[in-house]
Amino acid sequence: MDDDQLLQRATELGRVLVSQDKDLLREGARWLREHKNFSGIIYAHQLRITVGQMVEDLELISAATSQDEWWGRIEYLPIG
Repeated sequence: MDDDQLLQRATELGRVLVSQDKDLLREGARWLREHKNFSGIIYAHQLRITVGQMVEDLELISAATSQDEWWGRIEYLPIG
């Protein structure tokens, strides 16, 4: 799937996308500019976070937030 289709499908399913793909990040930014609603993106640069850090941060995000808080939102890992 291309990034536009992937973001659309995740939104239909109410799922937040976790990605290390800059193109998906750009697509999400475009959707924000165009005021298109989407279910959220969590982005992590490949060279700035380990898999272990990603898992820890995603566990924290999962425990501390609800799906409703993610609509139209892009966040970056690592946290803090």
